[in-house]
Amino acid sequence: MLTATALTKAHGPRHLFRDVSIQLSSGRRIALVGGNGVGKTTLIEILLGIQDPDSGTVHRPTNLSVGYLPQELQEELLGSALEVTLQGAAQIVALEQRLVELQEQLAAVDNSDKDQALREYGETQSRFEQLGGYAIESEAHRVLAGLGFDSESVYRDVRELSGGWQVRVALAKLLLAEPDVLILDEPTNHLDVDSVTWLEEQLSEWPGAILFVSHDRDFIDCVANRVIELDGRSSHEYVGGFSEFVESREVRVAQVEAAAAHQNRKFAETERFIERFRYKASKARQVQSRVKALARVDRIQVPDSQQLRARFEFPLPRRSSRGVVEFENAAVGYGDETILREVSLVIERGRKVSLVGPNGAGKTTLLKLLLGELEATQGKARLGNKVDCARFAQNLTEVLDEQQTVFQEFKLSIGDQGERNLRTVLGGFGFRGEQVDQKVGDLSGGERTRLALAITMANPVNLLVLDEPTNHLDLPSCDRLEDALNAYPGTLVLVTHDRHLIRGVADALIVVRNGTATWHEGVDENLLRPASTAIDPAHVPFASTNKHNEAREDRRNEARRRNKMHEATKNLRDELREVEHAWEKAEEELAELQNMLSDSATYDDPERARALGMRHEQLKDEASRLMDAYETVQRRLTRKEAEFH
Repeated sequence: MLTATALTKAHGPRHLFRDVSIQLSSGRRIALVGGNGVGKTTLIEILLGIQDPDSGTVHRPTNLSVGYLPQELQEELLGSALEVTLQGAAQIVALEQRLVELQEQLAAVDNSDKDQALREYGETQSRFEQLGGYAIESEAHRVLAGLGFDSESVYRDVRELSGGWQVRVALAKLLLAEPDVLILDEPTNHLDVDSVTWLEEQLSEWPGAILFVSHDRDFIDCVANRVIELDGRSSHEYVGGFSEFVESREVRVAQVEAAAAHQNRKFAETERFIERFRYKASKARQVQSRVKALARVDRIQVPDSQQLRARFEFPLPRRSSRGVVEFENAAVGYGDETILREVSLVIERGRKVSLVGPNGAGKTTLLKLLLGELEATQGKARLGNKVDCARFAQNLTEVLDEQQTVFQEFKLSIGDQGERNLRTVLGGFGFRGEQVDQKVGDLSGGERTRLALAITMANPVNLLVLDEPTNHLDLPSCDRLEDALNAYPGTLVLVTHDRHLIRGVADALIVVRNGTATWHEGVDENLLRPASTAIDPAHVPFASTNKHNEAREDRRNEARRRNKMHEATKNLRDELREVEHAWEKAEEELAELQNMLSDSATYDDPERARALGMRHEQLKDEASRLMDAYETVQRRLTRKEAEFH
């Protein structure tokens, strides 16, 4: 068992944490939570022996095996994905190699030396079998498949893989090694929804101890049976998953607030006594006694749940056309390989849509098609009129200039904002005071993500495309991002492995599987899971609370309502889209004619000027008619939608 007792660590004059104690014994699965900067990674490095605490002790038995997955790999992995994974079973691999060597010896030695070699071969083979040696390669394939590798990619050289896929290989190696203690720092960052679900199943049955940091609330709920919160001053341990942590924390905070209020009242009474009798000789001893008592008492600190949260806000964008993104029997691919085919769907103005599906299914390809970075090889893919788009990509944090300050990089990226106070905007994203003058190279992973989000969201856009925006964010910032996305007035396309965020924000899913993309109204829980783990909608995980279940059922009912409404209003929405398109074309032509008629050179040709004037009047009538038609259809659509509320 790995134990830590009364750990304290400071960074300069600021304490990261005080008196933290942890017991990592078999069966304990502890989630470590808290805002950015409270010392989660530092605590992990102290447990691993990478850093020393200022005070306190860590006991690691010499025979204890500890596996560690950092957020970013710090070692170069050599070999294929399968070969690197098998390195996790080093003992078995060594025994297998020894068996090969002994076989060669037996083939070469004379009869007098064979007895010893045969004896060692038998012992080695027995040990090999006991450790599951004959099944180890099959197990390695199973683990890699669970983490998203297909039958061909397992043989690819790891150095050819992206950083995210390299992290998956490192995780596979750890899982195959089965250490006594498993320490994971944001293990879901580079996983898709299917792989996250698979990993949950593996870790929820892990025989050893687990300590992990994660922003994924569903993942914490499924895996953890304890939660330790670091709040920048101390630590608090809670029994249960994330749902239990939230409820227990609310109770604790309420108790602390009540105790603090009581203490403040006592302080106020004492201070009034001191002030009243400060200069009265007969009360001097009592006054001095109370002054000393006040100096000795530690003030109760009330947890500030907002302290480390970023406050994301959006400027108001211009209004786009009703159809923001349209795919009509679209196909797309690379070279001769078709990735997606027969994609037909429309993302309408104001919808919040999440793309889900396994890695490699084509989510990124669909995004590129949507954004015009790839052309459809068949059918049509187009953005609507007056669509202004901003995209947050997973690699955006990597292209930030590390030599610039936060303020310099932000200003350079978003351009001139006129009267807008850029420092105020950055403050909304959690960069306050001297933090805006920090070098980008000194920022943590979560802080880099917040800066990249600030750059993405600072300008007014009506289409926001976010690709894994919660990677490296702390839980409070995830909560604030969810609130902001719900308040965002434009159209949202979201790719994330965070199922809690999907449920909290999305009103529809685009499922990318089996070579195509399909639209699904609402958020069906089964679509967030691989087919092998799909659940009965009535099933309730044991860790969930009644409140959580009620909220989930409310979401299901809302999804059913939207499905019915969507089906009943389809023809009206199609009609509205056609009228709007014709109206916009008429308005555009009208604007062009207006420019021509305002040009004095036009009247050098009286006949042409007369024709343009007649066409101008016709278009005015046509635009007016189409506007009336649009409003009529819009009223019919509104009345029809109201039937479902």
